[in-house]
Amino acid sequence: MAQSTNGAGRRLVVVESPAKAKTIAGYLGDGYIVESSLGHIRDLPSKKTDVPEAQRDRYGDPVGVDVQGEFEPFYIVPAGRAKDQVRKLKSLLKDADELLLATDEDREGEAIAWHLREELKPKVPVRRMVFHEITRDAIRTAVESPREIDEDLVDAQETRRIVDRLYGYQISPVLWRKVMQGLSAGRVQSVATRLVVDRERERMAFTAASYWDLTATLDTGSADEPSSFEAKLISVDGARVASGRDFDASGQTKGRGDVVVLDETRARALADALSTVGYQVRSVESKPYTRRPYAPFRTTTLQQEASRKLGYGAARTMQVAQRLYENGFITYMRTDSTTLSESAVAAARAQVRELYGPDYLPDAPRVYASKVKNAQEAHEAIRPAGDSFRTPGETGLRDDEYRLYELIWMRTVASQMRDAKGETLTVRVGATATSGETAEFGASGRTITFHGFLKAYVEGADDPEAELDDREKRLPHLAEGQDLTAAGVEPEGHTTKPPARYTEATLVKELEDREIGRPSTYASIIRTILDRGYVFKRGNALVPAWLAFAVVRLLEEHFTRLIDYTFTAKMEDVLDEIAAGRADRVAELGQFWHGDANVAGLKNLADNLGEIDARGISSFPIGEGITVRVGRYGPYLEDEDGNRGSIPEDLPPDEMSVEKARELLEAGNGDRELGVNPDTGRPVVAKSGRYGPYVTEILPEDAPKGTKPPTASLFKTMSLETLTLDDALRLLTLPRTVGKDADGNEIIATNGRYGPYVKKGTDSRSLPDEESLFTVTVEEAEKLFAQPKGRRGARAATPPLKELGTDPASGQPLVVKDGRFGPYITDGETNVTIPRGTSIEQLTLERGAELIAEKRAKGPAPKKRAKKTAAPKKRAARPQS
Repeated sequence: MAQSTNGAGRRLVVVESPAKAKTIAGYLGDGYIVESSLGHIRDLPSKKTDVPEAQRDRYGDPVGVDVQGEFEPFYIVPAGRAKDQVRKLKSLLKDADELLLATDEDREGEAIAWHLREELKPKVPVRRMVFHEITRDAIRTAVESPREIDEDLVDAQETRRIVDRLYGYQISPVLWRKVMQGLSAGRVQSVATRLVVDRERERMAFTAASYWDLTATLDTGSADEPSSFEAKLISVDGARVASGRDFDASGQTKGRGDVVVLDETRARALADALSTVGYQVRSVESKPYTRRPYAPFRTTTLQQEASRKLGYGAARTMQVAQRLYENGFITYMRTDSTTLSESAVAAARAQVRELYGPDYLPDAPRVYASKVKNAQEAHEAIRPAGDSFRTPGETGLRDDEYRLYELIWMRTVASQMRDAKGETLTVRVGATATSGETAEFGASGRTITFHGFLKAYVEGADDPEAELDDREKRLPHLAEGQDLTAAGVEPEGHTTKPPARYTEATLVKELEDREIGRPSTYASIIRTILDRGYVFKRGNALVPAWLAFAVVRLLEEHFTRLIDYTFTAKMEDVLDEIAAGRADRVAELGQFWHGDANVAGLKNLADNLGEIDARGISSFPIGEGITVRVGRYGPYLEDEDGNRGSIPEDLPPDEMSVEKARELLEAGNGDRELGVNPDTGRPVVAKSGRYGPYVTEILPEDAPKGTKPPTASLFKTMSLETLTLDDALRLLTLPRTVGKDADGNEIIATNGRYGPYVKKGTDSRSLPDEESLFTVTVEEAEKLFAQPKGRRGARAATPPLKELGTDPASGQPLVVKDGRFGPYITDGETNVTIPRGTSIEQLTLERGAELIAEKRAKGPAPKKRAKKTAAPKKRAARPQS
């Protein structure tokens, strides 16, 4: 608990996080207690058993929402940390004269404030305290001008939560039955996955085209610098020479007028014919160059620029920004606004004058208007906090916080500087080849005469070959009719490239451009599709797994409207209308769930799916009778003869050619069929898995989804090559029931990640060797249990599975280790399990740092307590306008 009182604290201020509470407590005087809610205190139940039995008919299907009535939600306070914190807040509230709910000023924060009020049931006045930066003046102003909870914002957030619950709980089970167990579907998550899949489909359908051009190095013969420059061939005999933009995805020219495609033979012949002739300047066109400053950061532009300049993923950017905000260094980091307050403009202009001089300061402040259609927050842009800005060196920040603050500070200051000024020059040069052809070359240059805001900040580019705004290219002084000589004419071949895969930055931009989702959710969306195994990273590129292809195809064929880009974007309009009080949440939820005469609702879609060909949904022909199939254990190759082959986890779908498929089929899948288990009649195979070799049984195709075959790891003394059926059947008898002790407790012998052991309830002891699993008796096991745990010596430390590099936040080395529950990442203090679908080989330093930062931000895991449920809360109906 953060306090700023000498014991008489009569006003209880509740915020979301302990860090925020600590900072705010320092700004409030006596009479205040500042405490954290630790985020959300209530949510919809995650499973049916969380709902009291008497309420399950109403709230059991879908879990937590009354779809037969007015879509009233059923909320619970999860057992553990949330329940403990609610108990603490209630205790503090007993001695308070007023409750100030100081959660973030957006829909999410408004909803948290409403839940706090409903759960705490205060008998004292309740006010909403809002601010967009955590500075002394902002906090004191917020205390002096509280407002009521905005019920419309709460309705909008609750509608979003219910829509997402209905979507996920109706569609995810279809994926479990028809694709693979454990999958999830989400209203925006699935659309983001579709974007990545669609881009890969474009790459797979792409046909490369080849074309050639010429580059002439021309010289003025002058002693001035520069005296030479390069010019590209533009046209031959009046016909424009084709460039990459003249070809479509099928490798054909788009038919844009009279275009000539040079092949290698003609390009080389033309270069020879132009190497000894004279050149003459045909035209020189000069234009003034003006570049206005970039607008201050909002959430998505900060995520994009942090990716380009700092290499941060969206999640990492938001975690660092959250810490900067909570500690009073920047304004609120979830915003669609590019507006700066008058005091912020004054602070930025003061620093421009101080750091760059009056020549760089425009006469009037610059004003930026947001162009985001669904801008919902009434915040400022993301900027340094306060009425005067601290330079990065004055903050005392380090590592990630320092770098991100510096980026925000530079962008904000630059936004109030003068335009960059200069001149662009376009030159056309002609020549007649010895073969009689007339050729025209072109060159362009740029000089910057006044750098203006570029002195402080230059925006990055997603295309590594793009010219940045401060890049100059100087040409010699040229005049129309001037003669030039060729120092050389070089032919150069090119091949068109498929559309680039999305990166985190470009996917964020695409989602925002399509008006899908909210800026505050993009980081979690990208993290989800990565953690679910729908997408993996190759460098910075987002690559869809074959699993994503199967999921997207099922949704496209059977839930077409729900995965449509336009439908998903329009849902944001609906939520905005509810937030503005212009739409009714019950009516909108009814339309989504029940539909109408023209459009089927989600319920009808889910209930009338008809037959879904699970095998067809998950099959993708490659050619020549070879197919990629997504099975219950992942993707594999299969040919017409039934031969199978494994697919490497890190092989992008667009690289799966017929040749590559045949190569993988020849390598096989590494499985060895050992024979048939006489007890079950099922084939027994030996496999090489992610955690080592193992044996298992092959279930029939009609086995119920979710059925798990018996599986056992090989002993250290065994190998896949020499393993026999008898060995495998013996392994599959594990774990073995040894017997019962004198008190009737069952003793089990089993093999684990750390070797063989016996267990009795929650107690366990190691066995001396693996063979003991089959021979240990009850008496021998009892002797082991009689010994203190650990008496037989500690397990030797094992080397890390992979070294990722130095964590930019802590400065400690990040390594991957093998743990009891699988591989995990650690910096020596914080451990985090590697998400499902992410292989150790794919894991990068950036991803490892993101995962560690997320775990670090969550703090230690709460102790589990018995779960209790709370009765549903229903807001009083408000009169409709």
